[in-house]
Amino acid sequence: MSQHTRQGTTPQTIPSGGAPAPERTDAPDGRRLGLTLGMLVLPMYVALGAPSVALPAIGRALAVPFGATAWILAAWSLTSALAMPVAGRLLVRWSPFQVLVAGVVALAAGSALAGAGPTLSVVIVGRLIGGAGAGATVIAVFAAATALPRRQRIRALGIIAAASATASGCGTLLGGAVTAWLGWRAVLAIPVLALPLLLAALPSRRALTRSGSGERNGSTGRLDIVGAAVLSVLAGSLITLLQAHSVGLPAPVTLVVAAAGVLAAVGLWWRLRSTPEGFVPRRVIAARGFLAAGLVGGTVFAGYYGVLFRAPSLIEQATGGGPLEAGVLLVPAAACSVLAGRLVGALTDRFTGWQVSAGLAALTVVGVLVVAVFHGPIPIVVGMALTVCGFAGAQAVLVSLAPDLVAADDRDTAQGLLNFMNALGGGVGPAAVAGLSGIVPVPVALAVLAALPLTGLVLSLTRRPTADRRPQPDATRGSPR
Repeated sequence: MSQHTRQGTTPQTIPSGGAPAPERTDAPDGRRLGLTLGMLVLPMYVALGAPSVALPAIGRALAVPFGATAWILAAWSLTSALAMPVAGRLLVRWSPFQVLVAGVVALAAGSALAGAGPTLSVVIVGRLIGGAGAGATVIAVFAAATALPRRQRIRALGIIAAASATASGCGTLLGGAVTAWLGWRAVLAIPVLALPLLLAALPSRRALTRSGSGERNGSTGRLDIVGAAVLSVLAGSLITLLQAHSVGLPAPVTLVVAAAGVLAAVGLWWRLRSTPEGFVPRRVIAARGFLAAGLVGGTVFAGYYGVLFRAPSLIEQATGGGPLEAGVLLVPAAACSVLAGRLVGALTDRFTGWQVSAGLAALTVVGVLVVAVFHGPIPIVVGMALTVCGFAGAQAVLVSLAPDLVAADDRDTAQGLLNFMNALGGGVGPAAVAGLSGIVPVPVALAVLAALPLTGLVLSLTRRPTADRRPQPDATRGSPR
């Protein structure tokens, strides 16, 4: 395997609140690029929450049990998570704009197929395709934003995080309204709107291409298919097992899925040892602070999506209203994402990224416990607002940290793996709450869920920012795959 020396990589510590490094005067404006990219992520984050209120109507229309419709949500989460590390490796060869276009096309095509599907199987296939497109689009968006200088990077990521949290938080409102007025097929087809929104990115095409390719070494090494396969099977097995109870998966099938997951975990471990430059590079996983950042993000995402999964139904029970009324009450909570996105930049100027992430994880813990302990629509909205702030802020802070944890050549790969862990955490939260709710009361299930962001809080507090450094300029690596 060929080796070469990194060029132009300077050791840096994680930002610690001191004077920011000088920024390029020709860098794209973070606010303008953030607004452009933020618009593109709106449809895909709406697609996370909007279909949940349409599931009963889908079950009745397609004559399938309600439990089977849970695969509509699981399919999207699964392929979205799997597509992220793949897209990160594709960015070695393609510009963020090229990956963005491919992702949006797949997102729109899959969503159109899901909306027109005559059977549940066809709908699920469409959601699988759309989820893969969503995962690739998210990675392209973050690749363009994280290549900006630090201050512009935080500004862009704050806007993108606010847009994503607002869209996911308002998804139940939009889903309820569209289901009531246009039907469930229109709800599944909402992400098709990403196609016309892609036109808004055309004026920024030069910035997207330049920001994503400035530090790329130009290598065209082969993609590690085996590494990608074992990671995909591992993630797919985990999400399927977490959904097994809610969808009534037969015991023999559950055992087979569990065995596949164990074999995939062993295969991934073996691949890391035998092929350190493979799909999951050992140097990225071993980078000080990288796994911690991924776990913190995954646990915060789990807390937020777990509450988002239960909050609409809890409000409906408390008020006696329907999904549209629940969505209206949750709008103020979703609006808090805008505040979180604006404040995160100011906080990272005064505190380290790990300190800010610890505070955001703490907000998520408190939010989950508020929803678990207190009853009535107001406490639920307050708890939801706290988790929204944690989700929006953590997304911006942790994605911004990733370039400072690895060498420049590994930035896109690290971004894909980090977002993979975040998205996987977002699937764990609802699945854990759904599975536990069939065994224990919902408040107990939510209290157990709070242990996940609590773990993220502990990880953030135990980090030592001054010890986390990028690889030295004389570090060597093989050709990316």
